[in-house]
Amino acid sequence: MKEDYYEILGISKSASAAEIKKAYRKKAIEYHPDKNPGDAKAEEMFKKAAEAYEILSDPDKRSKYDQFGHAAFEGGAGFGGGMNMEDIFSQFGDIFGSAFGGGFSGFSGFGGGQRRVKGSNLRIRVKLTLEEVAHGVEKKVKVRRKVQADGVTYKSCPTCNGSGQMTKITNTILGRMQTSTTCNTCSGAGQIMDKRPSGADAQGLITIEETVSIKIPPGVEEGMQLKVSGKGNGAPGNGIAGDLLVAIETEEHATLKREGDNLHYDLYISFSEAVLGSSKEIDAVGGKVRIKLEPGIQSGKILRLRGKGVSNINGYGSGDLLVHVNVWTPKELNREQREFFERMQSDENFVPKPQKSDKSFFEKVKDMFS
Repeated sequence: MKEDYYEILGISKSASAAEIKKAYRKKAIEYHPDKNPGDAKAEEMFKKAAEAYEILSDPDKRSKYDQFGHAAFEGGAGFGGGMNMEDIFSQFGDIFGSAFGGGFSGFSGFGGGQRRVKGSNLRIRVKLTLEEVAHGVEKKVKVRRKVQADGVTYKSCPTCNGSGQMTKITNTILGRMQTSTTCNTCSGAGQIMDKRPSGADAQGLITIEETVSIKIPPGVEEGMQLKVSGKGNGAPGNGIAGDLLVAIETEEHATLKREGDNLHYDLYISFSEAVLGSSKEIDAVGGKVRIKLEPGIQSGKILRLRGKGVSNINGYGSGDLLVHVNVWTPKELNREQREFFERMQSDENFVPKPQKSDKSFFEKVKDMFS
């Protein structure tokens, strides 16, 4: 089981944005690879702290995490997690200032100041049926993405001599000061294109169409975003590919309405079915199910079919299917029918006699959410 993000950073769930940033900076400095060369455990902690900060520093991601836990960013599609060192240094290096002597854009294990350029992310939308949402599904989608062309070669950048950094020394009243900036020629990659194949763009990339498999866990909701690492656009030279961001859309079901993990179904029955009882077949996400209606069932009765709802995104079982019974009152009657009901107006058996066990509307609503 994955560790809690708040526990990784050593903060409370009510921590402010400033407290989150301060806690991450402390952890990252403690476990930074330059301070712990060759220490695999420290590197793992460094990555965990960065992953926790990525989620908790973003108000929208933090809200989803507080509501759904790790499952809001995981589940086969690799959303939210799985950060590598390039992701960390490119995304969060700016919050460290001069903690490591002149910049946090790289570390010794990655060749000093040289950094690996990351390709741009791609975004797509995937529409799911209620059945797919309830049980999870694997979708295969076609994606047009850029990759390095066959035959492209790169050489060391002549401007920065492959370091990715430009160093400048200036004389000030405080003495000689050295500053480093990212090389404008290679954008910090330390390489530029040497041989450009036919059809490749200025970065040595070509566009291809690729089929990508996306594993979508059960219980996802409209608006959630999944991340498939490395399936975005490629990058030149020794760069790494961006990510494929998948926005979830859900189709409306003809008869079932979703509310959290529970599903609602409106069942309309005739007056005679309510009086005599009946057996009805209704829709459920796993197919049709048959339910029994006892004689004398009242309009407004809610039947709960446990476990027939949507699987919980955190793996805590499934919700329920709530069947709302509605007795349909005919608006038009023939002469014989009207005479029958006129006679029944004075019949004691047709006079309403609610029992204490018959719950009010508000009590029924309260039970639905208990």
